[in-house]
Amino acid sequence: MTELTEGQKAPDFKAKDQNGKSISLSDFSGKDVILYFYPKDDTPGCTAEACSFRDNYQSLLKEGFEVLGVSTDDEKSHQKFITKYSLPFSLIADTDKKIVEAYGVWVEKNMYGKKYMGVARKTFIIDKNGLIQKIIDKVDTKNSSGQVLDSIK
Repeated sequence: MTELTEGQKAPDFKAKDQNGKSISLSDFSGKDVILYFYPKDDTPGCTAEACSFRDNYQSLLKEGFEVLGVSTDDEKSHQKFITKYSLPFSLIADTDKKIVEAYGVWVEKNMYGKKYMGVARKTFIIDKNGLIQKIIDKVDTKNSSGQVLDSIK
């Protein structure tokens, strides 16, 4: 698996959003995109991260950003998560793990000595031309949108 770097072209993808609608990165050509990867719907860290993007969504839109969240949860799980927390952006269901693998965020994790594969929390800021402008590896779940806004100043 090759690790993506800033300045590289972001891998395009095609998957379904929470409504079963087909969505691809190329749909957002000409727009800046915040593509954030998170492990699981409706867990404490992932909820804090999603709510940070929700709470600052208008500021992000003003800066010209579209927000897309990606996890390996299915459409139904995403729908519940969006409804429960009033999330105003799309969540992509990467159930076949093609997107998480293309972005290098499907990794071995270790919890309490038990190794397993899972999604690494990571945010990619992709410009209008589809180039990765910034990669945030150390995501502050409670201030994820602030990290994005700080990184573009």
